Amino acid sequence: MIPYGRQDISEEDIQSVVEVLRSDWLTQGPAVERFEQEVARYCGAKYAVAVSSATAALHIACLAAGLKAGDVLWTSPNTFVASANCGLYCGAQPDFVDIDPRTYNLSVDALEEKLARAESRLPKVVIPVHFAGQSCDMEAIAGLGKRYGFSVIEDASHAIGGRYRDTRVGSCVFSDMTVFSFHPVKIITTGEGGMVLTNRQELYEKLVRLRSHGITRDPRFMEGESDGPWYYQQIELGFNYRITDIQAGLGSSQMRRLDEFVTRRHYLAERYDTLLQELPLALPWRQPDAYSSFHLYVVRLHHDAIGKTHRQVFEELRQAGIGVNLHYIPVHTQPYYRRLGFKPGDFPHAEQYYREAISLPLYAGLSDSDQDSVVQALKEVLS
Repeated sequence: MIPYGRQDISEEDIQSVVEVLRSDWLTQGPAVERFEQEVARYCGAKYAVAVSSATAALHIACLAAGLKAGDVLWTSPNTFVASANCGLYCGAQPDFVDIDPRTYNLSVDALEEKLARAESRLPKVVIPVHFAGQSCDMEAIAGLGKRYGFSVIEDASHAIGGRYRDTRVGSCVFSDMTVFSFHPVKIITTGEGGMVLTNRQELYEKLVRLRSHGITRDPRFMEGESDGPWYYQQIELGFNYRITDIQAGLGSSQMRRLDEFVTRRHYLAERYDTLLQELPLALPWRQPDAYSSFHLYVVRLHHDAIGKTHRQVFEELRQAGIGVNLHYIPVHTQPYYRRLGFKPGDFPHAEQYYREAISLPLYAGLSDSDQDSVVQALKEVLS
């Protein structure tokens, strides 16, 4: 089976982990801070806070933005459920903005129209999701954020190594915070893990506290006098969302190959573009202002020219040894969200996309010959 995605672990990565295991620190040590600094420096952001997952990163980013019970969070329906769940964790009400049918990202036009209709139910936080590694139109979203008074948190779980205009994704030039994922199928991995980046010191300090139980040793934030060098205070309700030095050691090593990984993904994506152009498929559209990290290569089926159902194509590819996947089932159609009042038909572009989309194998270690096997299987299934 050729999987849709997988990690790429080198001997250097293994050695980096071994060095941490032989050190004095396995958690809350120097490897975490080093990894944070490397990612922040690469992206051009001032601060970075590494955590146990991108879900944890989204949660504390929302809390740092002040999201609370009674507030509203908007995001894309074409995403993993965590992009919306993070609002529920804060007691807020999630809602969605339909996607652009070309980029599959949150539609700026739909966002502007929904804001104009929202009146008193304006969002406190908007989370644009950089689907498949291609940045949303962040300058336009940031402009709407200033006009309507909402915070912007970029869910860039797919997009480390990508760029928007003249900035790297993660620079936070057009947002308050950016979240990355380091799950094994993402561009780089720490096993499990995530990170929040920001340029605002007060957000950084709050994120650091929220990552570790709401505890601080900084006298600036304490009430009263310190009892001694051992002293700390819990000043708010935080969580155990820490990442280990073992994971951070792997992350630092992976960062050294990030550009190599993205370059290889682009090569494979362009090769797909050439090899698939005669098939009854819609291929990924590149936004001119963005340089995708190509976490995913998603095609859409032209059903009227195929004569098979979505499920038939998917299952026949799996039977042929091609580990295709589908990103994503629209969040608002999930049973839990239907119980919150959402229903099929609410966001038609996302739903139409779901009826046609298939994610093909794409990862840095995918060989040309394995990619040829994917293409050949597609040709046979679609013939």
